[in-house]
Amino acid sequence: MSTLAPQSAGIIVVEPVSRDLGGFAVRRILPSAKRRSVGPFVFLDHMGPALMRAGEGMDVRPHPHIGLATLTYLTEGSIRHRDTLGSVQDIEPGAVNWMTAGRGIAHSERTAPSDRLAPHAVHGMQSWVALPAAHEETEPFFAHHDATGLPRAEDRGTAIRLIAGRAFGLVSPVVTFSETLQADLRLALGARLTLPREHPERALYLLDGGLSIAGEEFGPHRMLVFRPGDEVVVEATAPTRAFLLGGEPLDGPRHLWWNFVSSRRERIEQAKEDWRAGRFGAIPGETEFIPLPG
Repeated sequence: MSTLAPQSAGIIVVEPVSRDLGGFAVRRILPSAKRRSVGPFVFLDHMGPALMRAGEGMDVRPHPHIGLATLTYLTEGSIRHRDTLGSVQDIEPGAVNWMTAGRGIAHSERTAPSDRLAPHAVHGMQSWVALPAAHEETEPFFAHHDATGLPRAEDRGTAIRLIAGRAFGLVSPVVTFSETLQADLRLALGARLTLPREHPERALYLLDGGLSIAGEEFGPHRMLVFRPGDEVVVEATAPTRAFLLGGEPLDGPRHLWWNFVSSRRERIEQAKEDWRAGRFGAIPGETEFIPLPG
């Protein structure tokens, strides 16, 4: 095992747990034994990359959420979102589907029928952002932001698309309830980038490629969690794509059970009963649903 250079001595390396869903790889990054959250992020999945055959597609049946906001961000492919508010929205690479569950919402995620007619790729990130305790019961809402509406910057082999928050001199239009940092980073071989220091918690997940930090090299499918305030300069050892996330820490412990997040355990028990009783509402165009586990 190599010795970490001083700058990278405080880095926590999180290795995801992989699952194969019938040829569709999903890597669970958060929560992990090494790190339960980063900023307000309590859940992070890397989906794919996968190439689906004609006739195949993603079919995540209707399921509920409380106390969080879900973020879907794709680098390849398309997913159709439907929810109990009546929203119907296809998301494509570089765009954002941001769904605030608040007091409760249900949604489905499927491949559109037109996309199933030919082979198609799917690749992206899905995450949950825990809402501050004061906003856990806010009214649910859904927002879509096209790729053209998210701020971008390019310089010396780096390309940045800011998904949420403020960083790199950019400001995202995505509305959040707490300080939240999310960015899609692409670096050409040899490109260098200094990560913003103003966010209390920061992490970088490598989708592909590789990075060097103070002489220590890190490969793909790893999340690197940095010490608050550290100056972090990354250099790409290969063409690299990475997902930067963070923000202010949670304002207290969170309970996670299935698709529910709350600062109060009894609230999760109530959400279970509400899903059993059908109180989350109906999704237009959907007749299926995922039963409560157990």
